[in-house]
Formats: sequence, structure tokens, C-alpha cells
Amino acid sequence: HGGAGRFPFPVGIQLYSVRNALDGDFEGTLAALGRIGYREVEFAGLHGHEARAVRRMLDRYHLRGTSGHYDLAEITDKIEQTIATAHTLGHRFVICPWLDEDNRTRDGYARMADTFNRAGERFHRAGLGFGYHNHQFEFTALPGGGPGEPATGYDMLLARTDPDLVKMELDLYWVRKGGGDALDYFHRFPHRFRLVHVKDMGADGSMVDVGAGVIDWQVLLRAARKAGVRHYFVEHDDPQDELAFARVSYRYLASLTM
Repeated sequence: HGGAGRFPFPVGIQLYSVRNALDGDFEGTLAALGRIGYREVEFAGLHGHEARAVRRMLDRYHLRGTSGHYDLAEITDKIEQTIATAHTLGHRFVICPWLDEDNRTRDGYARMADTFNRAGERFHRAGLGFGYHNHQFEFTALPGGGPGEPATGYDMLLARTDPDLVKMELDLYWVRKGGGDALDYFHRFPHRFRLVHVKDMGADGSMVDVGAGVIDWQVLLRAARKAGVRHYFVEHDDPQDELAFARVSYRYLASLTM
């Protein structure tokens, strides 16, 4: 299975969504995801396991470790170690998922863009893609911009990073929560977005299972595909039942036509 649906890409999951299950039974959880039909996973840490052992598990359950989230230190001071881990796990992308509060100013975003360009260059030489994953704070208007200056941190990162070296992983829940327009980004920046987090929003703004919320996935994911997105990871930051979330969300996404 995995090819049973009409969805044109292998359906993936961000493993943060099942972190408690992984803590309880790491290999059993990967096996369960493979049985559901997932073919790609995105890591958020290895839960104390060695990369080589994890790679053997991925191979056993027909999963690809397409990408992983790595913090700022792991893409700067510890970048060589991160490259080795990424190669072992079979990553295509290394993603930075977070900026601390002191970096969320005009100067901070400018600094971070330089950092991302440097990291992107090193990853590129190692045969890996590099990208940034957003939350909602990046879409807050920044004070102090002159005419024609980017209005938000996200727009600053897009403007100041090299499109060949720094891609974007758009979290489709957080962009909406932050007041940004995912469709507009896809239209304006084709080929900047290679990965997305497919995370649904309830009418009250909460996170819900994919397909149970108010986001029009058919329209949004068609636009994503057209913009060059190739990797689609379902996610929920705090599902009540992690594997039930994984099952329901897989079923919904696999049923979509794009």
C-alpha cells in the first residue's frame, strides 16, 4: 500500500506528532507508520537512538528519512556532525525549525539570513538541501522598515537568502495562524518551497486531524504542487491519540487528487 490513494507524492509524517509513542516503543511506532502506508518521515530528534540503527529500522519498514529538524547550533557549530547524521538517515533536506526571540528583530533576521546562506552553502556541497520551517511569529509586522523594505521577518528571510541554497518548508497551519497567505507565497515564490507541513485548523483556531478542519486542502495542495513542493508531512503538535491521528490524516491525504 502507500500507492493506493490518488495523492501524487509519497505521504509523509513529521515524527514530532508521535513523539510519545516513539518514546514508548521507537521501532514499533515506525513499524506502525509503515503499516498505515506512510513512506516518508521527517525527524525531530532520534529519541536516544543511534543514526545507524535508526536507518536500519527505516529500511526494514520501507520508510525514507527524507528530512529532519535541527536547531541553530546543529547547523552552525555542529554542522559536520549534522551532515554525517543526515547522510546516514538518508535525508534530502536539513531544516532549521525555530528562531529564539532575540533573533526576531530586523537585525536578527538579517543575521539569520546570513547564517542560513552559509549553512545552505555547506549543505549544498555535501549534496543536501537546506531549509527553514516557520511558526507564526515570522509573520508579525516588524517596526523600522523603510519604503520597499520587507514588512515581516518571513519576507526578510525570503528576500535575503539565496534561493538556490535556502528553501522553505511552509507550515500551512502556522502561516494562517500568523495572518500570512500561503497561496500568495506559492504564487509569488515558485520553487522556494520544497516541503510543507500539512496541519489542519479547527474553526476555533486549534489544531485538528488533517481533513477535520477549515483549510481547503484541495486548493492549497494543488497550488503547493504547482509551486514545486515535493514533500508533504502531516503534523499535529499535540494529538489526543498519536497513532489514531496518523491513521486518519494519512487516509485523508492519500484520498486527495491534485
